[in-house]
Amino acid sequence: MTRLSTLCYIEKDRKYLMLHRTVKENDINKDKWIGVGGHFEADESPEECLIREVKEETGYTLTSYRYRGIVTFVSGNGITEYMSLFTADGFEGEETDCDEGELEWVDIDRIHELNIWEGDKIFFRLLEEECDFFSLKLVYDGQDQLISASLNGNHFYGKF
Repeated sequence: MTRLSTLCYIEKDRKYLMLHRTVKENDINKDKWIGVGGHFEADESPEECLIREVKEETGYTLTSYRYRGIVTFVSGNGITEYMSLFTADGFEGEETDCDEGELEWVDIDRIHELNIWEGDKIFFRLLEEECDFFSLKLVYDGQDQLISASLNGNHFYGKF
């Protein structure tokens, strides 16, 4: 099965708005901390999906965002997800409750302490280093264990 999605890290005061996924039972992200976003609806562009999903999950309307890369996430459970990765530094509106978990502003320096996907640590580093648009492929074993990673077509897991 193939899915298309967006993932956004909204930044304010050296903090990212993180979503602790605690609600859905059969959620591949159950108990993980991730950015906000979701799956494409019919005929949506990555930017349209981003704006809609951020509004639905946070209440915020993005006013400044940047398309940072594409992450190919191979779960090991028969699902491959192509995630359009964004960062945002401008938004307006009032934060609302999210029906998928709890939203929390987390210091960027503390992100690695959270229960995040191993591969997320790689793209957080790429974001921190201000890398140009990148293509990151993350392959998991079906048990949340990262078994390989490639950046722009070059295998590097264990060397990053």
